[in-house]
Amino acid sequence: MTSTIAPTPTTREPAGTPRTTPGRGGRTASRIRSVIKHILLIACSLLMIYPLLWMLISSFRPTNTIFRTPGLWLRDATLANYGHGWHALSPTFGHYLINSGIVVLGAIIGNVMSCSLAAYAFARLKFRGRTLWFTIMLLSIMLPIHVVVVPQYIIFNNLGWVNTFVPLILPKFLATDAFFVFLAVQFIRGIPKDLDEAARIDGCGHWGIFSRVILPLMVPAIATTVIFTFIWTWGDFFTALIYLTSPDKYTTPIALRQFLDATSGSDWGAMFAMSIVSLLPVFLIFLFGQRYLIKGIATTGIK
Repeated sequence: MTSTIAPTPTTREPAGTPRTTPGRGGRTASRIRSVIKHILLIACSLLMIYPLLWMLISSFRPTNTIFRTPGLWLRDATLANYGHGWHALSPTFGHYLINSGIVVLGAIIGNVMSCSLAAYAFARLKFRGRTLWFTIMLLSIMLPIHVVVVPQYIIFNNLGWVNTFVPLILPKFLATDAFFVFLAVQFIRGIPKDLDEAARIDGCGHWGIFSRVILPLMVPAIATTVIFTFIWTWGDFFTALIYLTSPDKYTTPIALRQFLDATSGSDWGAMFAMSIVSLLPVFLIFLFGQRYLIKGIATTGIK
């Protein structure tokens, strides 16, 4: 005996009803939201970058017209501010750029060496009190620099290192930047320990494992350390102002301060021009290193 299944009756649309494509309304609303979002983002970006654009435009204006035109429209462009600002100080502004370069290079070498070694110890070695010391290191991130600057100054002054670059560079070789140690620890913990075991079977000790296995894999974390150290040290005004007293030892931020004079007229045009010159290294290192910076932050889970 065979049974037949009756077909399900279908409802027909009345004649004359317009046929609509499914999802068209949703895609239109999504496009509108996307356009509004991009317009808001562009507006916020222009608002945030406006001071930088105004400083860039003002560096090409005569000094006596800078504050008369708050907009971005440039009239009577001139390069005189750049030539005057470069030679206005004694020594020339290039000397201060070299001083900043020496300090930044020493800080980068110190941070990369000390922070990577400290991070390997916290991530791979087992020693008594490791958790306690790691917690103390994390707590030091929240310690304001103003708390330690007085005892540090007394120590460096007793050692006769004030008015030298040593107080600006030496702390970097002692892993005092706990943020970079934490960043490297997070990165090393993501490296499989099987690689350590394989290297140990091949006869490597801890130094061999660190230098031949861990360090080559830490390129994103090291690049992040280099970029942040460069930016923070290049623009550091407070520490350099405390330890450097001779004008020939000044770094770029202190040199820019010399264009301002509270008792007479300040040379705003020259200061804006040299500010743009001092920003170029920061812009270049961020431009070429942002790929490693994003990768380093993403792989360590710090967002």
